[in-house]
Amino acid sequence: MVDAITILCKYAMVALMIFYTIGAFWALRYRNVDDMYGCYCLLNVITFFFHAVGFAVIILHERDWEFVAFYGVQVVFMAAYLLTYRRLYRKANLALLNHMMMFLAIGFIMLTRLYPNTASKQLIMVGLAAIITLVVPQMFAKVKAARMWGAVTGIVGLLLLCVVLLIGRVTGGAKLSIDLKFIAVQPSEFVKISFILLLAVLFRERHDVKRILFAGAITLAHVGVLVLSKDLGAAIIYAAAFLMILFVVTRKPVTLLIGLAGGAAAAVVAYRLFSHVRVRFQAWADPWEDFLGKGNQVGNSLFGMATGGWFGQGLYHGKPTSIPLVESDFIFAGICEEMGGIIGICIILMCMACMLMFIHVAADLYLPFYKLTGIGLATVYGVQVLLNIGGVIKFIPSTGVTLPLISYGGSSIFSTFILFGIMQELYIKQQNEVERVGKSRAQYAVPKRYQEERTAGRERTQEIRKETEIQTRP
Repeated sequence: MVDAITILCKYAMVALMIFYTIGAFWALRYRNVDDMYGCYCLLNVITFFFHAVGFAVIILHERDWEFVAFYGVQVVFMAAYLLTYRRLYRKANLALLNHMMMFLAIGFIMLTRLYPNTASKQLIMVGLAAIITLVVPQMFAKVKAARMWGAVTGIVGLLLLCVVLLIGRVTGGAKLSIDLKFIAVQPSEFVKISFILLLAVLFRERHDVKRILFAGAITLAHVGVLVLSKDLGAAIIYAAAFLMILFVVTRKPVTLLIGLAGGAAAAVVAYRLFSHVRVRFQAWADPWEDFLGKGNQVGNSLFGMATGGWFGQGLYHGKPTSIPLVESDFIFAGICEEMGGIIGICIILMCMACMLMFIHVAADLYLPFYKLTGIGLATVYGVQVLLNIGGVIKFIPSTGVTLPLISYGGSSIFSTFILFGIMQELYIKQQNEVERVGKSRAQYAVPKRYQEERTAGRERTQEIRKETEIQTRP
């Protein structure tokens, strides 16, 4: 009986995810909050149904009332966060707000099925991140403060990366975090946001050769420290963000070509310098050569996704725990194995919908500082998703980055909440600009009664001209 219900729930989750993905792209049509409200309500309903179906399977298999309580706490949190955010920021982008909840719901379901204790820690970190980052849109609304402190935060961020290089804890062959005994913090997750603000400050007024060289030197300093720390995933994200912002300000495609060529050369150098890079490359090139050794992670990931097929094996019917770091770097493989490849594709499309929404918001903004900030954050988000999923499906070598809001990791959760908070404030500014333009046009518009008088006058003038032509004809 439990197996039959699991199979039914598996297909129900696939159907709900398909409908949600269609709704996510449908929401891109709307630029106004009020127009988006109906789509937002539908996405809300699908999110909570998907979450409920997933936990119904978990509760049936675990047969423990603690999981019922755990599910209830999650529902209360998501509902409270949605209501609070809507009350604090009435012009916030409703689609982005609900996408966050859907990503969190997917992560909660998968983490609870894998490691319940890890899921409990994730919920605590998500709750803290949600409460603390509620003020991010209000803080970023102070444009002068953001411009003034952009350089300061950039310098502090670079110093934090240097601290990680000196005393950072080694994980997977790279220095990624600072161990504070009670918690480990990964500064590169937060510094990438301060780095974007710094670039936006530098390019907000001019982009001559001197400014480009200066920004390039700052980028090289950040990327260089990350490379020395062997955090190559973060280094790629920072470099990609710089190239995209530079392309936007210069509008010269050659900058992207030069950046790609430089990235290829840097990859060759990293392969020759760092042994763990060679291990990851060899595991990517042929994971079957040393399946029980360096190819174990990628090989088990591919096996899991292959056995899952389009619809997945169903929760608790697969073996995702055989994949090393499945709760963080390789959670996408676990999702595809038990929830199905269709849901995996839908997750990719949802991430694309978020990135497109970021770009739409940035493109509609007038001030260069806000525009460049939006473009930079969109690039950071998109490249991180590409690196994570690309490494899991063997499209590129694994770089050790997380899948935003789905993978386990406190620093990743906090930084992603901050990123979405800034994008919400940019969307609110874009809405305010649209309203100002509308009011300005209305202020200088010709009143209706004058329009009618003007039209009548033109018609009378044409009649007089016709009468004059008739009278003057020979």
